[in-house]
Amino acid sequence: MVHDRANWRSMTRRAALALTVAALPFVGLDGAAVHAQSIMRSPNLNIGSRIPSINSTVMPRIDPNIANLRTRPACSYAYRDSDGECSDKPVSSADGGGSGSGSGGSSGKNKNKNKNSGPLSKLPQTVLNSRTIAGEIVAEIDGSLSDAQADELARRHRLERIGSQNFPLIGATIGLFRIVDRRTVETVGRELTADGVRSVQANFRYVLQDQQAASTEGDPAQYALLKLRLPQAHTLAHGANVTIAVIDSGIDIRHPELANAIAGSFDALGSKEGPHVHGTGIAGAIVSHARLMGSAPAARILAIRAFGVAPGGAESTSFVILKGLDYAAANGAQIVNMSFAGPKDALIERGIAATAAKGIVMVAAAGNAGPKSPPLYPAANANVIAVSATDAQDKLFAASNRGGHIAVAAPGVDIFLPAPDEKYQMTSGTSFSAAYVSGLAALMLERNPALNPGEVRAILMKTARDLGSPGRDDLFGAGEADAFAAVSAVVTAPAAPVAAVSGTPAAEKVEVRQDVPSTRDSSPPGAAMASDKSAVREAHRPAAQ
Repeated sequence: MVHDRANWRSMTRRAALALTVAALPFVGLDGAAVHAQSIMRSPNLNIGSRIPSINSTVMPRIDPNIANLRTRPACSYAYRDSDGECSDKPVSSADGGGSGSGSGGSSGKNKNKNKNSGPLSKLPQTVLNSRTIAGEIVAEIDGSLSDAQADELARRHRLERIGSQNFPLIGATIGLFRIVDRRTVETVGRELTADGVRSVQANFRYVLQDQQAASTEGDPAQYALLKLRLPQAHTLAHGANVTIAVIDSGIDIRHPELANAIAGSFDALGSKEGPHVHGTGIAGAIVSHARLMGSAPAARILAIRAFGVAPGGAESTSFVILKGLDYAAANGAQIVNMSFAGPKDALIERGIAATAAKGIVMVAAAGNAGPKSPPLYPAANANVIAVSATDAQDKLFAASNRGGHIAVAAPGVDIFLPAPDEKYQMTSGTSFSAAYVSGLAALMLERNPALNPGEVRAILMKTARDLGSPGRDDLFGAGEADAFAAVSAVVTAPAAPVAAVSGTPAAEKVEVRQDVPSTRDSSPPGAAMASDKSAVREAHRPAAQ
């Protein structure tokens, strides 16, 4: 009996101990768990607009309710599924990372049915396996051919002519054809070349470089302002009288953030699609001037739709992108923003060379295909300023491409931007880093319109704040772009052209000031920007409604 009583006591103690251990994981979970369950998941927000006039001495203000916004529970990008939900194991993020991405696997979810954004949860591997539009070629044909003669050329080679256009930018007429049988592009190319056609290639596919994501900590709405030192830069320039062509998906030109900023629109697709989140966000990163602040709020935008919604996300082709470049060059663009990526493409390379020859600055997203990706284009073209993406802690965006062609980095993670229908979005990608840098280039050109593309690149790199390994590296390029240092480094253009006075080309007379306020060799970023934060808070103090 004593033995049984001892066993009973022992069993009771074990049961009590087991209950105590089981309860331990719940100790300390108070309001945080409740708070996590109450966070909204939607990245689109309805925020009342307030559009002040742009003034060189008064900075746009940010509503503190926006600055304190948190949208989803915290977890790293590797653990988010296609809806942005946290998963218990890594899943592949997919935004159309461009040719060369090596992502694989899927969460198995695809609930994104936003008609404006398209199904963005398809894997970049899809693009890797389909770098071209199946059965389509672009060829340089004789510009004197009539439509009937071009159609006859197509019939003679068992092709269907989809369209043809003269491109003054490259001084050529390019035809778009469909192969109606199972011949390869190489076989058709040999046949057309033998018939006097000058050049033939596949119609390559391009994809936009964004990844929908959610913010976790800090001030996600506009942390890029501090990182780029934009409030200080805007005391010197706002991008006035500078035109930036945005070759992208459809832009919501009626969004309050973009009011009076659209200089012209062109639909290279001839489509009837509505505005798209990507194009609207890119334009917003450059010229927002209501609730948010873009990098060049007084610049003008040429809204060029070249990307349409497709099963793998918004896509475009060689032929359509060339249309966009041609329009930009013909309509006064001083800067071209290209937040997309694809393979090396002889036709687009030709268009970029011609654009550079006109003295137009070109900025492109490095790409979101990750560290194992080969260089993506147009960013890898030597005439283009390639931009990688960083986060609020100055770390490289995990999906950002690397390479010797990277010029500078800029914020591109958890960026708060306009979305169609007067909404706002939280998004990530090298696309938005490139857009910020396009705006920085506009600030520089406002100070001195005589700057050529090489000088813009040199100043951006010379004044960048070094990140990563000392000196230039393949992750951040020369470092994170510093708007204030870059604009301060630009010598204001003289009243009279220098070339007219000395006989020396004006571009050769442009110099980089050596006394620019730079943070390149200063103390750590947090300390370096402490004074900037107080200045931004003062500038963003809410106005009476």
